[in-house]
Amino acid sequence: MTLHHALVSLLLLGATPSLAAGRVPYGGELRVAHTGPAEPGDPALADTPIEATLLGLVSRPACHLAPDGHLSPGLAREPSRPSAQVVRLGLPSPAQAQALVRAWARLTGAEAPSPYRALLFPLRGEGRQLSATSDTLEMALAFPWPDLERALCHPALAPPRSAPAALGPFSAAGSNTVEARLAWTEGRPYVDRVRLLPTDERGLSRLWSTHETQVALGVLSDGGTVSGAALYATYLAWSPRRVPPDFRQAVESAVDREDLTRLFVRGPAVPMPNLLPPALLPPTPGVRPTPPEPQAGRKVTLLYDVGNEDQRAVAERLQVKLHDRGYNVALEPLPRAELRARWAKGDYELMLHSLLLPPVPGPALAVVLDAAGRKDLLGVELPRIGALTDPEARDAKVRERALALAPSVPLLPLYAQGLALRAAPEVGGLVFDAQGLPVLDGVWLQPAQAGVPGARR
Repeated sequence: MTLHHALVSLLLLGATPSLAAGRVPYGGELRVAHTGPAEPGDPALADTPIEATLLGLVSRPACHLAPDGHLSPGLAREPSRPSAQVVRLGLPSPAQAQALVRAWARLTGAEAPSPYRALLFPLRGEGRQLSATSDTLEMALAFPWPDLERALCHPALAPPRSAPAALGPFSAAGSNTVEARLAWTEGRPYVDRVRLLPTDERGLSRLWSTHETQVALGVLSDGGTVSGAALYATYLAWSPRRVPPDFRQAVESAVDREDLTRLFVRGPAVPMPNLLPPALLPPTPGVRPTPPEPQAGRKVTLLYDVGNEDQRAVAERLQVKLHDRGYNVALEPLPRAELRARWAKGDYELMLHSLLLPPVPGPALAVVLDAAGRKDLLGVELPRIGALTDPEARDAKVRERALALAPSVPLLPLYAQGLALRAAPEVGGLVFDAQGLPVLDGVWLQPAQAGVPGARR
């Protein structure tokens, strides 16, 4: 976190920096209210922006990616390439190296694989052959993939917070409290501790209005909030074997993404007409198809995440809209772990699938194709993309392929969301990373207000 970036963030948040001799102050307690769970669990399932932010306090992936594309160390030291198709990661200890290998093995496990396993697809054996006998991981690539290092920064690739070797800028210090880790890779955080206040939407509003929190995560987006990139993307997936061939036409003719996003989805949110969010693939104009001839009596079940209120509202809206196309849609809410397990088995007719996509087009497309049940396409598309050494040409190729592949995959993009927050004037240095997550370890408090309740001006 540079002083320049921190000062820019202060100005954007409407605060006036008060620093002595240009020094960023250390110390104090930062109070953060949020609408997420008290303790996010498995990183591959804790993939909402709020959960990924909270988990990142105590467990980080190998690296960290800034909005300008700069790669900085996370759990690992800065990656290197001893040869074109070998990536080397240095870890703080053999225990951390083993923790990283185990975390990645969970993504590719036969019992409950994750769509985030696609981030490791370019590795030889998809990373399943990795082993750690020292504090260094050497990863051989099956084909050229210049974006691997940036893909390894994804929050889903961090060890679970319960792992003894999990490491982040803070360490757990009792219920809903984390304390600064003095020996963190990028230097100790500025605040001494973060007090986490899990609540609901009403409680978030109350804590903010009574000055009991200095940062509120997950607020409704309006003129007083700031937000990161909208990369939390939601899709409607279906099993081609279990629905009629004209199902895509029925859905596309029935669903208005603009209305869906504006009326049923919590902001900040944007309609997503393409396989990748607008942050990665600028929207292209499209024409809604004419509806197919309705045939009454088609019964299907739509699975959705019971813990995601936006998915519930969207599922209910789809139920209504598809009824007009002759579909009787039963809704089945499931815990996220069970939802992903059903996805992995292909055991669904319709399913809402929300994913935190990487901020890099190539890895993002890989995750989307795997989520669509088209893992077979990864071996065809990724080597062609990775063969392009120029980053701009590579990203352009990804966008071209995303547009070309969209009609052939059983996945309809709906909307993408970011994380909105409010910060008190005494909070400085608050910026978002390339993933669209706030970097709380770079936050400082004005000396006069540090750790003092009710100090907001």
